[in-house]
Amino acid sequence: MVEELGLRRGSRVLDPFVGSGTTLLACKERGIDSVGVDAAPLAVFVSQVKTADYDVEALKMEARRIFSEKFRRPDLSGVSSFVKQFFLKPSLEDIIFFREVIRGLDDPVVKGFFTLALMNAAMKVSFAYKDGAVLKVVKHPVPPFRKFFRRMVKKMIKDLERVRFEPCRVEVYLGDARRMDFLEDESFDAVITSPPYLNKIEYTKVYRIEYELFFGEVKVDPVRSYIGLNPKNVSDPFPELNLPEAAKAYFSDMRRALEEIYRVLRPGGRVSMVVAGGVFPDRVVESDKLIARLAEDLGFNVDKIIAVNKRVATRNRTVKIGVARESIILMTR
Repeated sequence: MVEELGLRRGSRVLDPFVGSGTTLLACKERGIDSVGVDAAPLAVFVSQVKTADYDVEALKMEARRIFSEKFRRPDLSGVSSFVKQFFLKPSLEDIIFFREVIRGLDDPVVKGFFTLALMNAAMKVSFAYKDGAVLKVVKHPVPPFRKFFRRMVKKMIKDLERVRFEPCRVEVYLGDARRMDFLEDESFDAVITSPPYLNKIEYTKVYRIEYELFFGEVKVDPVRSYIGLNPKNVSDPFPELNLPEAAKAYFSDMRRALEEIYRVLRPGGRVSMVVAGGVFPDRVVESDKLIARLAEDLGFNVDKIIAVNKRVATRNRTVKIGVARESIILMTR
């Protein structure tokens, strides 16, 4: 997509729904300055860690020190019963032990790297299954945690050795795509992003384990964390369509996000936005076409809509409702 939009060194790219930082990484590989914004502290942390600059030899040395630490059985009284149900006790003890070792590191960049490795390893040996907006306990055999964590660290270091990044500036902010007043007008050449899909929103509670174990001091306000989460008191952009309440909230929020995107783009700036249709009991809502309409109303020129995936939507597994598309919307300010 970077090539599709004609971006090169000297360009500046925004992803206002940065998630795990895929856009920022793609830009960093090409030496393109980029900015990411997300309302979820976990997403901001992951993006910051994945796009940081590292001394690989220093990471290897720190890894040897971490794994040479003598095990000290931690106190689990501070872990909620909710979180405990997702782990074997020995695994949870190892996770808390390594968490405290890592928290004692001086370098915040190195600390972030090992915290992300620990978090990834912890979830891999948990019994947590994320079913949409619900966390379920699904028991299955799990490997010894220490060995698995060591393997995760080695893999992440190898990934760093394999990838070559070009010099550029990467910034990641905790913020709301609907209110990006910390970004200057007409300061970006392109926006590459994928907002939350309509009616497929993963609420903050499915990340409750990660937040409790690794971000205990962070308080997340779910109302401001996800587009379309609060369906009350919203202006309906498409009153003639009699959309479901959740869809009204979603497109109302998307209009506000598009207004901000328009504001921060330079004249002639390009947008690539991945969206998907919303499936409701009585219909499929064509998000791509409706978001394109919102964009045109704001002054964008919609160049094309590319359908990249389609799936048959059903009710009760047998009654066909329609076809839901995943699409890329390309447009120009």
